[in-house]
Amino acid sequence: MTEERIVQLEILVAEQERTIAELSNELAEQWKVVNVLERKLNALINRFLELEEQSAPEVPITQPPHW
Repeated sequence: MTEERIVQLEILVAEQERTIAELSNELAEQWKVVNVLERKLNALINRFLELEEQSAPEVPITQPPHW
């Protein structure tokens, strides 16, 4: 290999390392966002279920007509 070819390969490797580091950082940030959204979704689900329970009319327990 020529010296020029080695330098080109070293430059390529350095650029790839930088790109991988950037992608890794972006992925870590996205996981943080996903976790926040998941907690908010769970809170909304729980709140919705609470409201649904509060608004549902209570059905009286009665014996069926054939008793």
